[in-house]
Amino acid sequence: MNITKSILSFIFLFLTFISSGQIAVQKLTCERAENSLTINPNQVRFSWKLVSQKENNSQKSYEVLVASSAEKLNKNQGDIWASGKVNSNQSQLVVYKGKALKNGSQYFWKVKVWDKNNKESKWSPTAFFRTIPTLADLNPTWIGAITKANSHLPEGRNMHTATFNRAKKDSYINASDSLSRRSIMLRKSFSLDKKIKEAVVYVSGLGHYELTINGKKIGNSEFAPLWTDYDKTVNFNTYLLSNSDLIKGENAIGVLLGNGMYNTLEARYTKFFVSFGPPTLFFQMKIKYEDGSEKVIKSDASWKYSKSPITYNSIFGGEDYNANLEQKGWDTPNFNDKNWKDVVVQEAPKGILTAQTATPITINKTYAVKESKELKPNFFIFNMGQNLSGFPNVKVKGKKGQKIQLWVGEGLNDDGTVSQGRSGKPYYFEYTLKGDGVETWRPKFSFYGYQYIQVENVNYKNEKDANLPTIVDLESNFIYNSAGESGTFESSNDLFNKAHWLINNAIKSNFQSVLTDCPHREKLGWLEEIHLNGPGLMFNYNMENYFPAVMHNISDSQRDNGLIPSIVPEYVVFGGDFTDSPEWGITGIILPWMQYEFYGDASLLEKYYPIMKKYVDYLTSKSTNHIVSHGLGDWYDYGDHAAGYAKNSPIALSATSHYYYGAYLTAKAAKMLNKSDDAAKYGTLASEIKTAFNKEFFNPETKQYGTSSQFSNAVPVFMDIVEPQYKDAVMQNLLADIKAKGDRLTTGDVGNRYLFQALAQNGQNEVMYKMNNHYDAPGYGFQIKFGLTTLTEQWDPRKGNSWNHFMMGQIEEWFYQSLGGIVPDEKNPGFKHFFIQPEVVGEMTFVKSSYESVYGKIVSNWEKKDNVLILEVEIPVNTTATVKLPVAKTAVVKVNKKDVKVGFDGKKPTLELGSGKYTIECK
Repeated sequence: MNITKSILSFIFLFLTFISSGQIAVQKLTCERAENSLTINPNQVRFSWKLVSQKENNSQKSYEVLVASSAEKLNKNQGDIWASGKVNSNQSQLVVYKGKALKNGSQYFWKVKVWDKNNKESKWSPTAFFRTIPTLADLNPTWIGAITKANSHLPEGRNMHTATFNRAKKDSYINASDSLSRRSIMLRKSFSLDKKIKEAVVYVSGLGHYELTINGKKIGNSEFAPLWTDYDKTVNFNTYLLSNSDLIKGENAIGVLLGNGMYNTLEARYTKFFVSFGPPTLFFQMKIKYEDGSEKVIKSDASWKYSKSPITYNSIFGGEDYNANLEQKGWDTPNFNDKNWKDVVVQEAPKGILTAQTATPITINKTYAVKESKELKPNFFIFNMGQNLSGFPNVKVKGKKGQKIQLWVGEGLNDDGTVSQGRSGKPYYFEYTLKGDGVETWRPKFSFYGYQYIQVENVNYKNEKDANLPTIVDLESNFIYNSAGESGTFESSNDLFNKAHWLINNAIKSNFQSVLTDCPHREKLGWLEEIHLNGPGLMFNYNMENYFPAVMHNISDSQRDNGLIPSIVPEYVVFGGDFTDSPEWGITGIILPWMQYEFYGDASLLEKYYPIMKKYVDYLTSKSTNHIVSHGLGDWYDYGDHAAGYAKNSPIALSATSHYYYGAYLTAKAAKMLNKSDDAAKYGTLASEIKTAFNKEFFNPETKQYGTSSQFSNAVPVFMDIVEPQYKDAVMQNLLADIKAKGDRLTTGDVGNRYLFQALAQNGQNEVMYKMNNHYDAPGYGFQIKFGLTTLTEQWDPRKGNSWNHFMMGQIEEWFYQSLGGIVPDEKNPGFKHFFIQPEVVGEMTFVKSSYESVYGKIVSNWEKKDNVLILEVEIPVNTTATVKLPVAKTAVVKVNKKDVKVGFDGKKPTLELGSGKYTIECK
């Protein structure tokens, strides 16, 4: 049957079905992933979304079937679990309650529901999930070109460039061909003579790998597996092969290995010199035949290796490729590998081999050359039009042995050449031609943040100089995590639209294996950005399976004394406040709560409660009379001073406020988890910290905190530390300071969110509008006026290093929650119930916003037109919303052109709505 016709027929039937008013089930997920291959058999939870043309519709009951085969499921035989009809409106994270699941096995499932009128849906499409194998099943053997002992790589994590002994460094990098850090190719041939039922691959190549079978790349990952602390956890990837991947007769496996963060000892630019060992591979392919027999191909001493054409690869320094070293067909059957060497069985990494559940890094966009400029003969600067995280594709022709070097950077020097002074130098990609027509190349194991590419001694397009190679075509690949986008925002304010675009380009650039600070100079996971930008991250991207990976890394990095270091994974120990700052470490407590609020998933709170508790205890050990005095404070706060440590506000005020917040949230978690003793303990501690904080930092005569800075007053307001009788006075002082500064902020990386939300949550959105609706520094407008395409590290790009940081992007929360008005309900997490409460501010005439929640798409659009406010709202099936209208109590309100009675919450007219699409007119 024609597949396209089948799909079209299904879509037609589906649309006909829902248009009849019936409820329908779609987008089935297991542990928040569609058709996941990495399910822990001890934690299996099912979720689904519902659609219906009927307003105010919801689920009354459900039935789930889980079967050992698709054939049985098609016959409605739930031989693994048949839930029966369950009277519940739960459609998210329904816990599996069937037979014990086997490791390394595949299961099939489907669901049907009954709506609130007890009307039955059709069965959903079939979904599947696969459980992970046990470590005993994997029985990993690691192979490569050289053992760790023979590689003489250094131990420890203290070798930062600022303090590393140069002579010692040179001893590690003087041999560019050293097997301790050279990219290698590994291959294994095997034969198949039976019909295959299924074939599954488990693979981990460290630092990074590319897997091919019979010359075809498997999967679409870049820089796999995702980064971890390799002494604690090593990710492996799982691939379910298709019938076309394997052939009858001889087959060949090929693996290309690179260094990544696993082995950073490189020449050129590098941020630090740390190694977990030389490149290494674990591989297992498990094949099941139709006759029930099995075959396992794994990494062992029978594999062979050869040096790859990648002669240099560094996550920090770039990548070189010599096409003359290529061995055509090396990863295909019948290749003659007699000159290849036998692999050595290597020491296994210390970390536990663990299935990677977070989504991979992929190439998501490609940019062609926007503008080319020939600075001098055969010296070109290419403007790609977008600052991004990635690497180029180049097509070139020329003579054998000719080389091209591609120098990449975010900006240009005064003479028009590419600048790397702020982002780490020297960094470049180098390709050596084989002289065989048009040659195409792209790097595999290094990426950088850049917008411009500089190439010398080449022709571009036209072969003007026959003695030089000619670039035929040039592109840039934008890489970031494939988690997917979840929100949209657009408004009548052009500055806000461009700021939204600017911030999200920076988020994407740093949305890598970890949420990096920048995609060039450091590539490190500084934690504060995650919680301070958390709501904005979740409104814009699907973080459901990414945040658990972050928490796993945090757990691995927590020290025995409870300290959560400021960067995770902690590849290098910077020491002092750069290792231990409460505003950074607190992420380990805040992030599980954000996951719960947005996704209704309490598993991070349950799993990592000991981490939260241990970190609060650590801060207690560092406190004196409940005051904590160390850390970076409001990093990069704004003023005439040089950016860095907080200058406007006391370090101790910042540290102690986060100590309080951590104790408060830990007590809240303990109460939720029914840990009554801990709830009392940490509740009392939080109260004592609050008392000490107010005694130490609050002046009851002036009604000011600390230095009276914006940060000093905003933090206690946001965290509810200020006593109720003083709150209005503190807010007035905060507003007075903003006005005195010309409606400008003075907060930094940490303080921005607290300032923005203190204003937004206390009826001061007009002040927020004024504070951000301008083209001066500090503000997003100055960066737009400066012509940038990503958010920068400092409000004035000329003063900062990186031009690709998202740490100042906290306004995204305001865009969605205040201007768009999409607000989660703490009492009904996961947007089971939520609020639509847009703010109409300044001269704005419309806002369009949407968010793809776990239940479905939420839409909140408003427009001011002819003295009428029109609000368009979309509420997913199985949820409800309270709409708070930004109009006078006396306004006449119509919903879908019908007059309605509205409630009043003391401030705004309100409507209670079930699922559906609504047009609300307010006169």
